Amino acid sequence: MSGHGGGWANPGPAGLTALAIACFTFYAVLTGKVDHSCIPLLGCWLIGGFIVQLIVGIVEILEGNLLGGNVFTFFAAFFMLTGGLEFFVKYAGAVNGWTIDARIDGWAWLVLSITLIIWTFGYLKTAPLALNMVVIALDVACPIVAFRDLGILGASYSAIAGNMLLLAGIFGIYVAAGIILNGSFGKTILPLGGPVIK
Repeated sequence: MSGHGGGWANPGPAGLTALAIACFTFYAVLTGKVDHSCIPLLGCWLIGGFIVQLIVGIVEILEGNLLGGNVFTFFAAFFMLTGGLEFFVKYAGAVNGWTIDARIDGWAWLVLSITLIIWTFGYLKTAPLALNMVVIALDVACPIVAFRDLGILGASYSAIAGNMLLLAGIFGIYVAAGIILNGSFGKTILPLGGPVIK
């Protein structure tokens, strides 16, 4: 998270809240809490999250946060904007009977999954434990989404991905609250823990 080196406030809580919204809504879709008629609305929420996460990514990069800035930027572009736009296209395709080979999403999600898993070691070294829990939950969910889209895993794995996304969202809210409350009170209100790798 941003260290306030250039006078910028830490935008991480806003980015984590946007991530939590995406995680909760994906959880709802993947576990059948809502039906697929919600897809255009989900697209709107993801595009809103894109705006927040892009701003967070840019500020983090300007502050010199290599890891956080890059993660928020690629989540903004691919998790949020691309995901949001794809939901509009897929919904229009379903309504109009278009044939779309959505396995291409699996290939893209595979890149995001591999990147996130490799970059997790940077988080384990530099980020608080609570943020590591967000990333680890995403490390489980994202490959499942990729393999589901590729047709390698069956529908029964959707609930696992959904539950891991819900867990990531809950930890994201906790970290965002910890940053805001701990900073506002000038003391630890919500402990975030230290990095896993010393």
